[in-house]
Amino acid sequence: MKVAVVGATGLVGTKMLQVLAERNFPVTELIPVASEKSVGKEVTFKGKQYKVVGMQDAINMKPALALFSAGGSTSTEWAPVFAAAGITVVDNSSAWRMDPTKKLVVPEINADAITSEDKIIANPNCSTIQMVVALNPLHKKYKINRVVVSTYQSVTGTGVKAVNQLMNERQGITGEMAYKYPIDLNVIPQIDVFLENGYTKEEMKMVKETMKIMRDDSIKVTATTVRIPVMGGHSESVNIEFENEFDLNEVKALLASAPGVVLVDDPATQQYPMPMDAHERDEVFVGRLRRDETQPKTLNMWIVSDNLRKGAATNAVQIGEYLMEKGLI
Repeated sequence: MKVAVVGATGLVGTKMLQVLAERNFPVTELIPVASEKSVGKEVTFKGKQYKVVGMQDAINMKPALALFSAGGSTSTEWAPVFAAAGITVVDNSSAWRMDPTKKLVVPEINADAITSEDKIIANPNCSTIQMVVALNPLHKKYKINRVVVSTYQSVTGTGVKAVNQLMNERQGITGEMAYKYPIDLNVIPQIDVFLENGYTKEEMKMVKETMKIMRDDSIKVTATTVRIPVMGGHSESVNIEFENEFDLNEVKALLASAPGVVLVDDPATQQYPMPMDAHERDEVFVGRLRRDETQPKTLNMWIVSDNLRKGAATNAVQIGEYLMEKGLI
C-alpha cells in the first residue's frame, strides 16, 4: 500500500512515520511530502532513506492513503485535491473538524461512522482525543450532562519552536520565542487565539469536538486550556456531572476494561498518571478518581496521554488501520 505523509518533516509528521513503522502498517511505498523548501531532503523510515517530494508529485504517485499534518491552510488547499484524485485523506489539522460533511473520528468511539464516501476524515484535537477516550465508556453507562476540564498541555503541542524555547530558557540562551512569554518556570493560560466570548480557540475546540465525536449535542463542556513547561504529554483535570448515579468501583472497572485506557489509580502507593509515564505510549492513562463531594452524581478524574501519539499520529494511523480492515482503502 502506497502511503503519503504530508508534513513529514514536522514534529507530528516525524511521529507518524515512527508509529507507522512500530505498528507494522503495510506500507509498500512511502511518499514523504512537505513544503517546497523541504523538497529533496531525506527522511528515514524503517532504516531506509526517502526523498521528500512536493504536493503535486505525491498526487501523481497515487497513494491509497495520505496522512496530513501540515497545518490548516495547507489542508484546506490540498486535501480536496488529494481526495479528488481518489486518495483517502486523514487530516490532523483543524481545517475539517467542524465541517458537517466530514467525519471527526476517534477509532475507539466512532470509527463506524466512516463510509466509502468519506475521502477526507478529520483527526480531532489532541486534548479532546484523550478526554473523550476516557469519557465515552462512562457516558454510555451513566450519561454525561456536563464536563468542566482544565488542561496542562505540553510544549510539544506547539511544535519544535516551542520545544527549543523551553530548552533555550533552561540553559539561559536567548533564542526564537514560540510564545509571547517565557515558558520555563511559568504557566501560560492561553492556547491559540482568543475569541469574542473570552475563550480561546483551543477551549472551544474541546467543547464542539466532544459533542461531535460522542454524537451527543446535549453534553455541556466548559474548558480552560493551559500551556506548561513539560514534554511527554498533556494532562487534564476533569469534573464530570452525570445524569445517573454511579458506583466508584464500577467506574474503575469500566475504565480498566475500556479500549485504549489504562487505569493508574492507587493513592495508597501514590500511583497516578504523569506525562513522563505516558511519553511514547499510545494509551490514555486515567487516575485520581474520586467523587465531587460538593454535588451529587459528579466525578473528578485526571487524564494523561502523549499528545504527539494518541493525540495526533497514533489516532491518525488507527483510522488508517480501520479503513484498511474494512476494505475502504
